[in-house]
Amino acid sequence: MNARMPASRTQTTVMLGLAQTLSWASSYYLPAVLAAPMARAVGASYAMVFAAFSLALLVSAAMGPVAGRLIDRLGGRPVLMASNLVFAAGLGLLSQATQTHQVFIAWAVMGLAMGSGLYEAAFATVVRLYGQQARPAITGITLFAGFASTVGWPLSSYLESAWGWRETCLVWALLHLLLGLPLNLLLPRAAPVAAMPDSAGAANGGNAAPAALRRTALLLAYVFAVSWFISTAMAAHLPQLLQASGAALAVAIGAAALVGPAQVAGRLIEYRFLKNAHPLLSARLAILAHPLAAVCLGLLGAPAASVFAIVHGLGNGILTIAVGTLPLKLFGARGYGQRQGWLMVPARIVQAGSPFLYGMAVAQWGRGALWLSALLALSAFAALCRMRVAP
Repeated sequence: MNARMPASRTQTTVMLGLAQTLSWASSYYLPAVLAAPMARAVGASYAMVFAAFSLALLVSAAMGPVAGRLIDRLGGRPVLMASNLVFAAGLGLLSQATQTHQVFIAWAVMGLAMGSGLYEAAFATVVRLYGQQARPAITGITLFAGFASTVGWPLSSYLESAWGWRETCLVWALLHLLLGLPLNLLLPRAAPVAAMPDSAGAANGGNAAPAALRRTALLLAYVFAVSWFISTAMAAHLPQLLQASGAALAVAIGAAALVGPAQVAGRLIEYRFLKNAHPLLSARLAILAHPLAAVCLGLLGAPAASVFAIVHGLGNGILTIAVGTLPLKLFGARGYGQRQGWLMVPARIVQAGSPFLYGMAVAQWGRGALWLSALLALSAFAALCRMRVAP
């Protein structure tokens, strides 16, 4: 963390980072380990369980603007505490599911918690507390939560093999009550809305014409949708893509495992070298990482499997920070939570369909599907280039 950051802000970052690691590990990264045993237990197909997870993403898209508005009014502390209770309820329902429709109901409840308890809510919380000075905290939160899969997958796998998938869900629910809830309870109370810090951000958005602001918001929503589509597609299909490029199964899996550490490295690079740069520059550089990685894999094939995973992961890690810092810089801190919720609605929707849609592309074109995601990334880069930085 920044040595000049006040201790209370450092503590806030650490508490939110730990709470976010728990929230991501027990929701977004849960189906990868538990979907198969869950499907067998309720008599559903593997794909049907992931359809329920897609429903959770759609519910979270609808919940995002509501949660953001509440954070703008009340601060993030009560909203995040409520999300821990809803996470625990959703996981409890999931543990008791015996039929397919019950799995869908449980994941719909989980979607409410995901829309009010993942990155967007955490970013809105620190913006509500610190205004334009929230960027180091946003970076710090992503550094912690970058290890959610590193912690979540092995722990879920161990618990499932030792006790079963139902008990695993109950353990995660208990962790939300015994760890996540106290961590969010200890967060600082937000100041009244009138006293909310904003500073330079208001100058960027406050004097711009409404039409220009709407245009910027639409471009930004498109960029976020593309980046989440690519990120989710790679998470679902990267080993298969690398195998289609000629890599052996073990090599493909080993290379794909490098994405997580590369994302954390990308966030460290952003914190160390780009923290004083405009987040628009960071976003432009980061979105180009995936096309660059695709060119390397397309030209060199299997020997570039690890290079692809690392370069893609570096860019994706920096983009995660840009999702939080770019709207703050362009539009200011006031109304950040609700605005962030609306900006992320298209991203959540395309994220829900990304594994299926990109899976069709992989089945049809093999590694040629990479050119689809590369072209999408280039279109997002063009959208970022159309944005203008206020003097």
